[in-house]
Amino acid sequence: MSASCGVVECVFVLGCARWLWKRCTYVGSYDSATWPAATADEFDPVPRVCRLILANYDPDLRNPQYYKPAPGHRLNPDWVVKRVTHEDTLGCAPPYLIYLDHEHKEIVLAVRGLNLANESDYKVLLDNRLGQQMFDGGYVHRGLLKSAVWLLNRESETLKQLWVENGSEYEMVFAGHSLGSGVVSLLTILVVNHRDRLGGIPKEKIRCYALAPARCMSLNLAVKYANVIHSVVLQDDFLPRTPTPLEDIFKSIFCLPCLLFFVCLRDTFIPEGRKLRDTRRLYAPGRMYHIVERKFCRCGRFPPEVRTAIPVDGRFEHIVLSCNATSDHGIIWIEREAEKALQLMKEQRSETVTVPPTVQKFERLKTIEKEHRDALERAVSLNVPHAVETAEEEASEKNEGEEASGNGGTQSLSNWDQVVEKLLKKSNTGEVNNVSSS
Repeated sequence: MSASCGVVECVFVLGCARWLWKRCTYVGSYDSATWPAATADEFDPVPRVCRLILANYDPDLRNPQYYKPAPGHRLNPDWVVKRVTHEDTLGCAPPYLIYLDHEHKEIVLAVRGLNLANESDYKVLLDNRLGQQMFDGGYVHRGLLKSAVWLLNRESETLKQLWVENGSEYEMVFAGHSLGSGVVSLLTILVVNHRDRLGGIPKEKIRCYALAPARCMSLNLAVKYANVIHSVVLQDDFLPRTPTPLEDIFKSIFCLPCLLFFVCLRDTFIPEGRKLRDTRRLYAPGRMYHIVERKFCRCGRFPPEVRTAIPVDGRFEHIVLSCNATSDHGIIWIEREAEKALQLMKEQRSETVTVPPTVQKFERLKTIEKEHRDALERAVSLNVPHAVETAEEEASEKNEGEEASGNGGTQSLSNWDQVVEKLLKKSNTGEVNNVSSS
């Protein structure tokens, strides 16, 4: 009896030791080890939108104190259309600014991240339970959706006016960090489905950049909108990898290492197929750009490289037990490493380019479209529920775009709350809790 107990104990100890070794030696670069490298053209806007988000942190843009970018990278304060602080949002959304970038022909809405000293930001994150909010055939984070609706109710007319006044030539860019990334991601879904509310802007002119993204939408939505939403993750960032409801992290903020350990333990023994079939499980949105700068058993930072893909299975599922898991979440580090990576890509392109850049860019666009189709097919093969649009939905979207262009963007709905109600009806099963912007 004692011998058999000893064998069981040895097996248990060896199993735990093996698990602990795998978890402690797992580094962030493993998540994107098989992904292809990103190009300079597609990654070019990322450092720029990082700097616009950082502008929310500085009270005086003409004399910045907290962040001073290089002279050639500073924004023009005269192009700032509007700045909104915590006091102005009344706790309904994070602070943001609207910037009219004439140099790059972009209208940018940049939303800052979580303010640890502001109670209203925690309320937005805590307003959610697993499977509480169905939306557009999937699940989303309820608090972030309410924040996105509030923001659009307040600023959609401003964005529409800017786009029309500039000859309908500018692109509409939504950018956010951390908490703000979830807000702009869900805001983008609303705008894409009802482009007539912004003057009939074409879908190809809408882009979203979610930096250090929060897990805010189910897998089918994350893949479906991967041609519009772009998530940027720096190496070991913990937030895109946190598979639990976001409120668990912030309820346990003072015991974060313990929480992350138990998250790792639980998720190690959950089969991948079971995770994919859980329609309530939230993921980081859209196409992923992973900035990698550290390697296993190698000291220091290396020249950063950017890998990109639209992953379906293995979508940042493992928490990385790293001393950089929280520092990699910082917007300043993301901006610095993104700028370094971009400059390296430009140098390599200038050394190796053998075809005209326009042809190279065209070929890359075709590749991106193919990757999106392949990701949708992969989601279907893995039995991910509601992974693709039905023919009726695609036809409806096309008709809405044609109607918007035909009537000059006349509004058919009085506010964005009604837009949300329309998208809520696309959910097929389950009881839906109404979203209010108040």
